[in-house]
Amino acid sequence: MTPTTDRSTALVVGATGIAGGAIVDRLLADGWSVTALSRRLGAERDGLRQVSADLTSPSSVAEALADEHPTHVFFTAWARQDTEAENIRVNGGMVRDLLAALAHAPVEHAALMTGLKHYLGPFEAYGQGPVPDTPFHEDEPRLDVDNFYYAQEDELVAAAARQGFTWSVHRSHTVLGYAVGNAMNMGLTLAVQAAICRHRGQPFVFPGSETQWNGLVDVTDATLLAEQMIWASTDPAGADEAFNTANGDVFRWRWMWPRIARQLGVEPEGFDTVPRPLEEQMVDAATVWAEIVAQHGLVEPDLARVASWWHTDADLGRDMEVLTDMSKSRLAGFTEHHRTIDSFTALFDRYRAERLIP
Repeated sequence: MTPTTDRSTALVVGATGIAGGAIVDRLLADGWSVTALSRRLGAERDGLRQVSADLTSPSSVAEALADEHPTHVFFTAWARQDTEAENIRVNGGMVRDLLAALAHAPVEHAALMTGLKHYLGPFEAYGQGPVPDTPFHEDEPRLDVDNFYYAQEDELVAAAARQGFTWSVHRSHTVLGYAVGNAMNMGLTLAVQAAICRHRGQPFVFPGSETQWNGLVDVTDATLLAEQMIWASTDPAGADEAFNTANGDVFRWRWMWPRIARQLGVEPEGFDTVPRPLEEQMVDAATVWAEIVAQHGLVEPDLARVASWWHTDADLGRDMEVLTDMSKSRLAGFTEHHRTIDSFTALFDRYRAERLIP
């Protein structure tokens, strides 16, 4: 996955998040010229240019991008609002305003990350109406409900037609990857849960539903998401298409839970009668986390920056099967495949090396 020309330059939007960080890593490794855009600047890195902007402010975005000339755009950012109407206004507007601010630039392709709420509905109506049969396929008609993912796609396609570039949309499932302070971070959340359970001398209790415990599921490694977005941006087969994005394997949590428990040094306990959400299990866990940080010399004392209980509860508490079909991108030429247990292993190893978990 190399640049299409010697002058190919990438703009990664949301560069400090799980997906954006993985895209930056891959692009730099492949020799791209990369500009990272985020609200707060990340750590300095060789070969990486960083710019800061408030994506909800058209003037802030326009000012930040006035002197930027990317050939490829990778958009991974979003801002959760109180209602779906506000999600549509804000998140659709972020895509529209950012691409408009690049009207002067030689953009060849823009890739947008969304997710499986495309098939399941937005937060306000998540899984409450008719949803497609699993595995989800990209050609399913849109649900008859307001959804900010639809608004983002529409703004992307409209800008592509107006400004003359190609586009791709990447519908990921739960993303496993490296980030700190991210609002949706299952991998780090489970590792922190395990550390707290071990410190308390308690079992590692599965927080979710019976359906999730016994049913088939898949997830998305952030490195695979990065690979697919870069592939679609540089291969003609990826132009003007939407793709599901998952590791390619499927598993049951009743199989996975004891295996990640073993990696994290805790005793697993599976589903038993009713869900046991982390927001209930981890009440008053901040004090315990402070003890763990002090004991092991960890670098992040703020529990809220390493654990997103609500998001993992939502993912594992679903009372429906959720998995995707990957045939479309495979037939188009993207054949990368990750084994999810390996994704967890690599992620836990990195968090340990960065002294974020014991």
